[in-house]
Amino acid sequence: MQENIADKGKVTFVERRKALFRSELVKSLLPLLGLVVIVVLMNILTEGSMLQPKKLKLLLSQVYYPMICATGVFFIMTLGSLDFTQGSTLGLASIVVGWISFYSIPLAILGGILTGAAIGAFNGFFHVKFKLPSFIVTICTMYLFRGLCAYLTTDAPMPASMQMKALDEDWIKVSVTLFVLLIAFIVFRFTKVGPSVKATGAGETATRFSGIRTDRLKLLTFVAAGALTGVAAFINVIKVGSITSTAGNQLETQILIALVLGGLPISGGAKVRFSNIIVGTLIYTVLNNGLVMLGYDTATQQLIKGVIFLAVVALTIDRKALKVIK
Repeated sequence: MQENIADKGKVTFVERRKALFRSELVKSLLPLLGLVVIVVLMNILTEGSMLQPKKLKLLLSQVYYPMICATGVFFIMTLGSLDFTQGSTLGLASIVVGWISFYSIPLAILGGILTGAAIGAFNGFFHVKFKLPSFIVTICTMYLFRGLCAYLTTDAPMPASMQMKALDEDWIKVSVTLFVLLIAFIVFRFTKVGPSVKATGAGETATRFSGIRTDRLKLLTFVAAGALTGVAAFINVIKVGSITSTAGNQLETQILIALVLGGLPISGGAKVRFSNIIVGTLIYTVLNNGLVMLGYDTATQQLIKGVIFLAVVALTIDRKALKVIK
């Protein structure tokens, strides 16, 4: 009798594990399925013009620097934190890249990376040192750095050198983006950084007691994310040629929406996947371009994207793991 009960218990446990596995597999595939649906739907609504070579090239040209920025924010959100300074960071780093490009292209790229890293260190310092929630710190510094961008471009847009503009080649932008993704993937999957950021997002106190220096981890993550935005600034400058005060405007919102559409849990933790970056950025870019091609005005586009974003969050959010963003 007892053996029968034990056997039934084992069967029930195995069935639950299988059901849980199937459920997690379905959730992991939903963003990819969403990407396919969005591409097919937009291609139908635009009467096949979405996937025409010229339109496809234009679409891909809008993917590069948001995907690079999203890679840095991915690590921050995995920690359970947020960063609202990506747009203003891109703007400031782009100004630095454009200014230094008249002297040296390699120094201009390095200057953009260091500018982004410095802003990330500034955000990370106040977040870690004073125990302030990341969204409060970065919202405040967003206005600070956006104001600085406006001040530096008050008289005229900041131009880049002709040598910098000559680098506007698809193979350069593709190579830089793939290189960033490859390095980030290796760091996330094959080093201690990946498990550490996921563990911190799942439970910072427990992670700290396990011996991981979470404060240093968070500071370095913000620095790395800022540096990646500096790399994205280089891609932005060779694309636009000159930088205005609106450079990177609302980029932080676009990245947040893209990552959530890609399946990244807004509270971070163990369920994040590296594919969230690629799938999410592609979904947002296809959706945005499709709405423009359909002729909707800005207000209507924002309304549609807002409804979709809210629906995705409502359907995919893990309420058991929901907590206040750190």
